Amino acid sequence: MKLSHNSFNLKAFSPLLFVSLLFILLTSKSLLGIENFNKETNLIISDEEITKIGHLIFINECGGKIKNLTAWNEGEEFASFGIGHFIWYPKGIEGPFYETFPRLLNFIKNKGIKPPEWIENLPSLDLPWNSREMFINDFKSNKMNQLREFLVETIPYQTLFLVNRFQNTMPKLLITAPQDLHDHIKSQFYRVVNSPMGMYALIDYVNFKGEGTEPSERYKGEGWGLLQLLEDMQGTETGNKALVDFANAAEKVLVRRISNSPPERNEKRWLSGWEKRINTYIPK
Repeated sequence: MKLSHNSFNLKAFSPLLFVSLLFILLTSKSLLGIENFNKETNLIISDEEITKIGHLIFINECGGKIKNLTAWNEGEEFASFGIGHFIWYPKGIEGPFYETFPRLLNFIKNKGIKPPEWIENLPSLDLPWNSREMFINDFKSNKMNQLREFLVETIPYQTLFLVNRFQNTMPKLLITAPQDLHDHIKSQFYRVVNSPMGMYALIDYVNFKGEGTEPSERYKGEGWGLLQLLEDMQGTETGNKALVDFANAAEKVLVRRISNSPPERNEKRWLSGWEKRINTYIPK
């Protein structure tokens, strides 16, 4: 099964269509590699749960809007693409945050889907817009429209990319964490895994703020990723209590991040949006 760039009417696209499309494609396990994914891991995620996770992350990052699949937020050194707002840096910029969009492109290409020709023809896989101003001025260009069409077409693969990244999270956490915290980290991790939609909370947070294992993702020596969250999380119950504890720990590490951040970044402006996102981890 191969999708063409003309397969979608972007104006007609809606979150409901997203769910339907994602479900249809995910049921074709041989296409997306779900069978191998389930056989090779201890964490099994159903097609239905993957569909829900992809949809929720699309809402979190893009507000469910196609235009927001390509974005460059004010005050950031990079642009963001796709349902996970995957980071793409311009040439010569070595930012502190984990660059994911080039990795996503390689993942999708390995599934047999080609990106727009202009991306294939780039001399290097660097963001071709050197500033936010250039990006905004080019927002309605053919190049940008082709990229958005490609990102709509590959929403299911983007969701699988997020899930696959999550599957590799625990080994990275244990390599980075002190030995005496391994049992605590695993205990808190599986409290969330074994709670309703706990996989969503974990996968979204890893995409949102990272694993917490990158040395560059620190302010004043303190990180804000999943590792730091699990270190701070306390309790033993699963279910709603685990998700409340997870959300509370997330808020704690993000408030600490803001406190430690360079004043010129003015990260406090993002706190209300971060808190709104964290609240989606708790079933209503």
